Amino acid sequence: MPASTPATIADGSLRFAPRFLFLSRSGDAVAQCLRGDTLSIAQAAPLRDDVSTDEITPIAILTHYDDKLGRYPYTGFKAGEGFPIGLDAVRNSGIEVVVAGKRYGKGSSREHSPAAEKLAGVRLVIAESFERIYRQNADNTGLFTSTDFSLIDRIAAGEAIPLDDLVAGRDALAAAILTSGGLLAFGQRFMQHITQAAVLDDARPRTLFEKIVGRHALETELTTAHARSGDGAFVRADLRFIHEYYTGMAAHLLHATFGRPLVLHEPDSIVVFEDHTSYVEESPAHVRGGLVPNVHRMIEAQRDFAAAYDLRSHRTLTEAEAALDDGSNVAGISHAMVAEHYALPGQLVVGTDSHTPHSGALGCVAFGVGTTDMANAFVTGAVRLTVPQSIRIMLNGKVPAGVTAKDIVLHLLAQQFIRAGGGVGKVFEFAGEAAAYLSTDERATLTNMTAELGGFTGIVAPDEETVRFLRERRGVDFTLEPWMRSDAGATYAETIEIDCAQVPPMVAAPGDPGHGVALADVKEAVAIDIAYGGSCTAGKREDFDHYHAVLQWAADRGLRVATGVALYLQFGTTAVRDHCIAAGYMDAFERVGARMLEPSCGACGNCGPGGSIAPSQVTVSAINRNFPGRGGPGKVWLASPPTVAASAIAGHLISFEALQRLHA
Repeated sequence: MPASTPATIADGSLRFAPRFLFLSRSGDAVAQCLRGDTLSIAQAAPLRDDVSTDEITPIAILTHYDDKLGRYPYTGFKAGEGFPIGLDAVRNSGIEVVVAGKRYGKGSSREHSPAAEKLAGVRLVIAESFERIYRQNADNTGLFTSTDFSLIDRIAAGEAIPLDDLVAGRDALAAAILTSGGLLAFGQRFMQHITQAAVLDDARPRTLFEKIVGRHALETELTTAHARSGDGAFVRADLRFIHEYYTGMAAHLLHATFGRPLVLHEPDSIVVFEDHTSYVEESPAHVRGGLVPNVHRMIEAQRDFAAAYDLRSHRTLTEAEAALDDGSNVAGISHAMVAEHYALPGQLVVGTDSHTPHSGALGCVAFGVGTTDMANAFVTGAVRLTVPQSIRIMLNGKVPAGVTAKDIVLHLLAQQFIRAGGGVGKVFEFAGEAAAYLSTDERATLTNMTAELGGFTGIVAPDEETVRFLRERRGVDFTLEPWMRSDAGATYAETIEIDCAQVPPMVAAPGDPGHGVALADVKEAVAIDIAYGGSCTAGKREDFDHYHAVLQWAADRGLRVATGVALYLQFGTTAVRDHCIAAGYMDAFERVGARMLEPSCGACGNCGPGGSIAPSQVTVSAINRNFPGRGGPGKVWLASPPTVAASAIAGHLISFEALQRLHA
């Protein structure tokens, strides 16, 4: 991974080429920047907000983790209806500074995005605000980020920018990592002596998140334990997990830095998942790009690393392999598997996926990290974080029939506070009457989609429902401890009240999960071509209970999936598949004409069937995000499991209740 050399910053300042790539809403303005025309920020305005990592580095190129990445940054960037940045465009332009609007770097934990930017010659990204994982990944690779727009005029004037100005407003740890040239270089200098901190026993009221982090706090040469909000810190993880899009890069980084063989810290607490690529031969993005051989090499790199260090592994199977399986293969989407098999209340879990907060439904702290963070954690046992503030989400009232946790989170995403970035980097603590009523599977939908809310993680205090889930699903008899709750008087940056009794079935219009609207308020009929039910968010056992309730009703009336519509249902884990088989669900699924898919991330990440293949296609999907290019080139509407199933039968967006009225 690229890093600044000491010579570059020897005088305590950096000088940048006085040219800028303004990520404008105007494709013409972007093209002018790439041609070398001089534009002011006023001429480039308005800037694009919500530039996602799917746009910076589309998933098909994540098979690269070397210098080739530098050919691809922003190749998925959308301005208007076009994609103005082509292959090698940034690298050939000589541009070193990129400028964008709010919430830059939304989406996945892929470190490939800042790595691609840096390998293309970008040294500084200026934006109004940044998503937490993207910015931390940029730090770890040595790519500077700033929210100070006054730097633009100074750079244009040829001024050398002092490092102190480039890291202004950052915590001391982030600044030290950047000026060291990245996290691994920092670790070699300052992480040779790591100790477990004592648990604080003062009387200050604390949130559950603060208590768990305090019990896992570490001390290093430059950081102290029990850091306060906004401080950089390191913590110990009870479980570290990684999947195939990151392991090859992590191995490459580690072997290049430390040689072979590595000494991994507590390898028994590392789990490796192969969960994205079992359907890659049916992924248009990979097949058309000729990238399937690259995917196979990436998979082999992970398998080789896991074998070399005897790491516990789970592997999803192709349909052909699954047909020969005797039922002994236990696999699925990584973070869903962690909730089903590993995480426990009070623990701290990290994974290389932005939806790692899924397991927060069990009352643990679970958050996503990038490749370098995980590589560093493999050898040191220490995981970096900037201590976040907490937001309390009070889910009041009773959830109406036909409304799911997916509807609640889409409603929350549509709130102005969230759309304005108020939740970025925060802990979302879900509480209240409705949260207590929700099952663990439904709670996991809320914590999982903390990623779309912009949060650091999501958490629900463990209760008797948690104990039930652990006993019935996992055979674990767990005893809750008195400390496993937030204290009265604990500090929250914000409290948001949601009257769940008033939440209707929701959808999110194409382009962003924050485009939420009540389904009843979508006035124009929206015809669909594809309906997809699955992913970590909507491939759980109770999600399939919802799919089945709708499709059994339809099958009993002789209804099938609408002509011209394809319905895909993909299990999140093998346990979910086995539940559906045991419950007799497969008959109804077959009768309506659904295609059933073995566990995998699938269409959610453009890694299998269920995604669009043409811009004209419209998908209704139960996945978690619909950024441009996510789920294919077409338009993606997000919806709940029952809405997805009902829409597949009707051939257009519709709630299950409305479908029932239609066929009364």
